[in-house]
Amino acid sequence: MDRTILHLDLDTFFVSVERKHDSRLNNRPVLVGGTGDRGVVAACSYETRPFGIHSGMSMKMARMLCPEATVIRGEAGIYSTESKIVSEIIAETVPVFEKASIDEFYADLTGMDKFFGTYQLATELRERIKRESGLPISCGLSTSKVVSKVATGEAKPDNHKKIDAGTEKSFLAPMHVQKIPMVGEKTNKVLYDMGIKYVKTIQEMPVEMMGEILGKNGVLLWNRANGLDNSPIVPFHERKSISNERTFGKDTGDVRRMREMLRAMGENLAYQLRNGNKLTSCVSVKIRYSDFNTVSKQVKIPYTSADHTLIPQIERLFDLLHNRRMMVRLVGVNFSDLVTGSHQINMFDDSEEKLNLYQAMDYIRNRYGTDKRGNSILSWGTTIGIPNISSMGNPFNGDPPVIPAHRNA
Repeated sequence: MDRTILHLDLDTFFVSVERKHDSRLNNRPVLVGGTGDRGVVAACSYETRPFGIHSGMSMKMARMLCPEATVIRGEAGIYSTESKIVSEIIAETVPVFEKASIDEFYADLTGMDKFFGTYQLATELRERIKRESGLPISCGLSTSKVVSKVATGEAKPDNHKKIDAGTEKSFLAPMHVQKIPMVGEKTNKVLYDMGIKYVKTIQEMPVEMMGEILGKNGVLLWNRANGLDNSPIVPFHERKSISNERTFGKDTGDVRRMREMLRAMGENLAYQLRNGNKLTSCVSVKIRYSDFNTVSKQVKIPYTSADHTLIPQIERLFDLLHNRRMMVRLVGVNFSDLVTGSHQINMFDDSEEKLNLYQAMDYIRNRYGTDKRGNSILSWGTTIGIPNISSMGNPFNGDPPVIPAHRNA
């Protein structure tokens, strides 16, 4: 039996959410992302595309290309809420689905032709999402995740496309190689230097040749170019690490400010661990200097989720790393080697009063710790002028990580 895989992608998601909450933005060029000179475009409306603007572009450059565009900083909390609405609609309709990102979903409809027409089910699901969420969405239907994703891209904006079994190869053949997921700038350059621009050329090449050129990735690319993809639907994403990082609006040499930023990150990540009943045994700190040289250092520790254990480790790693007389552009913290469990009392360092304090603080933050837009309002970082440093939502709920529309300090 051929698989039937549905791919759904919310069109210009951040922009669509902002328009849902402010209709004055309709039919106007809109940019969502970091608003400072170092900000990056997280999403752009279709009205900005003729100016050459795309996501990932410098916001400064985007503003120069389209001065009349409305620029919005965006809030991750709102986007998470809107994404959850769509997730719940999909969960009620299909037997198994995967949330690949905040605005992208896969669903396995294999075998449902016995009960429904899968194409009819897909189009009805799309219409229901549009109706109940108020957001535009496109979808693609085929026998694999890769082909369905490409089909969705061809259907955009706000449309749907079906690729029948047996026609995957001919559907992909005339497309540029960058239409294939996994082909980024570096891979495209390698292929371009070989004179390969279109998928059809890869289809005509021996798979062994692609393997010699790009190794395992070359074989994977050849399979995808030929519409061969057996990757499964993954309904739950197990988090192996949690992290937080911020880019300063201007390069800074203020050591105190950097330590405060790292402390705020550590506090909020430790809170996320306790909230998810998780422990970490590996702490790492990252620094990016103004010349873009990036250094990091990590340390292994006994499993814990306690601020008074983790934050001193973060500060010690920072002191070891920050050894250049140069301004700093970015700092970050990462907790990895995660396991499920509760904090074990250390008979020398912990006390009943300290553990009770954590429980009380976490209770208050769970109940009153965020505003209507999902911003943290009860944290040490907020008290020193570092708002919205916390991760949005529960990072251990099986959803992929939420990437905020901005990451500037």
